[in-house]
Amino acid sequence: MAAEGKVTGQSQEQFLLLAKAARGAALASLIHQVLEAPGIYVFGELLDMPAVRELADSEFSPVFRLLTIFAYGTYADYLAEAANLPPLTEAQKNKLRHLSVVTLAAKIKCIPYSVLLEQLQLKNVRQLEDLVIEAVYADVLRGSLDQRNQRLEVDYSIGRDIRREELSTITRTLQEWCQGCEVVLSGIEEQVSRANQHKEQQLALKQQIESEVANLKKTIKVTTAAAAAATSQDPEQHLTELREPAPGTNQRQASKKTSKAKGSISGAIKV
Repeated sequence: MAAEGKVTGQSQEQFLLLAKAARGAALASLIHQVLEAPGIYVFGELLDMPAVRELADSEFSPVFRLLTIFAYGTYADYLAEAANLPPLTEAQKNKLRHLSVVTLAAKIKCIPYSVLLEQLQLKNVRQLEDLVIEAVYADVLRGSLDQRNQRLEVDYSIGRDIRREELSTITRTLQEWCQGCEVVLSGIEEQVSRANQHKEQQLALKQQIESEVANLKKTIKVTTAAAAAATSQDPEQHLTELREPAPGTNQRQASKKTSKAKGSISGAIKV
């Protein structure tokens, strides 16, 4: 495909160089060759040449009109004016049909076979599919033939020449597209700003929580240390307390012994 594109570009440049020096019948014959040459599907540069534009007001005006149809029109446009235009060769018919499919593809991405058969004036589906395959090999369009649903699904198609009066519409469309992009970009920037603010808030909250946790740990540590200090005692003092009974304990034991002695004496006297 790349090599074919390179050859196509060279051929088009050669035709443009020849067109600069040609006039009248020679220029008309050269235009016919361009329309039949494989791989050439744009004709704007040729139409812009002063010598070619002069053909519009000459006896070769039908050739000029045919060139404009190849640049901007379709096979149906040619058939509508066929009586006043030069006849087409098979190669020219196929090229104009390819261009007609490109025009349809710019409007519809899934083109029914019925529409293609009508617009291209083909007799059967086999001819239609062969034509589409030729267009794909010529890199005019890319897509697939859905034979089950009887339609052409277009993924890509080349661009066609643009009329000067269409430039204002294209410019307006591009301006609207740019404005839409600016609106989308503004919305994205606003969302990014909100996300950054939320991130900063979350970081500040995290730092606050970490600070509070650290302070709480310090408080618990200090409180635990103070409680331990208040309840701790000297080990020797603790042993002394275990050996020596608490005050009042000996007196209670002495009172109990005296009471038992008194009871024994009383029993002995009664006996």
